[in-house]
Amino acid sequence: MTGVSGDLTRLSLNQETIKQWSLPELAEGCVKAGVPGVGLWRAPVQEYGVEAAARLIRDAGLAVTSLCRGGFFTAIDPDERAAALADNRAAIDEAATLGTDTLILVSGGLPPGSRDLFAARERIADALAELAPYAADHGVRLAIEPLHPMYASDRCVVSTLAQALDLAERFPADQVGVVVDTYHLWWDDTVADQIARAGAGGRLASFQLADWITPLPEGVLLGRGQLGDGAVDFRWFRERVDATGFDGPIEVEIFNPALWARDGAEVLAEVADRYRTLVLQRLPA
Repeated sequence: MTGVSGDLTRLSLNQETIKQWSLPELAEGCVKAGVPGVGLWRAPVQEYGVEAAARLIRDAGLAVTSLCRGGFFTAIDPDERAAALADNRAAIDEAATLGTDTLILVSGGLPPGSRDLFAARERIADALAELAPYAADHGVRLAIEPLHPMYASDRCVVSTLAQALDLAERFPADQVGVVVDTYHLWWDDTVADQIARAGAGGRLASFQLADWITPLPEGVLLGRGQLGDGAVDFRWFRERVDATGFDGPIEVEIFNPALWARDGAEVLAEVADRYRTLVLQRLPA
C-alpha cells in the first residue's frame, strides 16, 4: 500500500472501548500508544472524582474529546423531567470541569405507555431550550447523537442525522450540534447529504467510529464491532466528514465484551493499527 500514514493526532479512545482499564491505566496507556485524546463517561469519572479525573488527564497531557452522556429528555411526568434537567446541568458542570466542550446526548426513548414519537421529540426540543444557554455559559456544546432505529423505543427517538439536525437547527450552532457515529448511521443512504448539511451549518460536534457486525448479540447494546470486523466503510465516512472542514477528533467508541476480556494494551494497539489502515488510507480492492 502506498501513502500510508501513521498519524494518530486526531485519534481519541473512548473509555468504554477498553472498559477494563481504570482511569489511570487509560491515561498511561494512551500516552504510551501516542493517542492524544480520550472520551470519558460520567459514571467512572464520578467514581474516581471529577476534579481528580480532570487533573489526571490534564497532567498526562491528554485532551478530553467528549463526555458521555446527558439526555433522556422524553419523560412526561413533571418530576421525572425536572430530575432529568437537573442531571443534565450536573453533566454540563462535569464536562466543563474536565475541560471538554462536548457533552454527548442520548435523547431518550418512548415513555411507558406512549407511542408518540413526534411528541417525544418535541419534549427533547423543550429540554434543549432550557439547557443550551446554561451549557453555553459553561463553554460546553450539547451534541445530539442519533442512534440506530432499533433503539428508538427504549433509548433514543432520534434515529437519523436529519432528525438530529432538525432539532439542533432550532438553536445557535455554538450551543447545539450533532454526532456522526458510524455504528448508528452507516445504513442511511441520505447520510452523505446530511453530513454536508451538518458541516455547512457548523453543527458537527463529534465524529465517532465503531463497526456493525452480525449477528447482533442478545440485548444489542453491546454489539459494536472492532474497526474492520463488520460492514462499515470508515474511509468513506472520514472523507465526507473531512470535506465539511471538520478537523476535530476521531473517537473510537466500541461496546464489546470480547474486547473487554482482552489485554487493554493489545486492544489499543489493534485500534491504532486499524485506524491507520481503515480510516486514514484506502485498502486495495
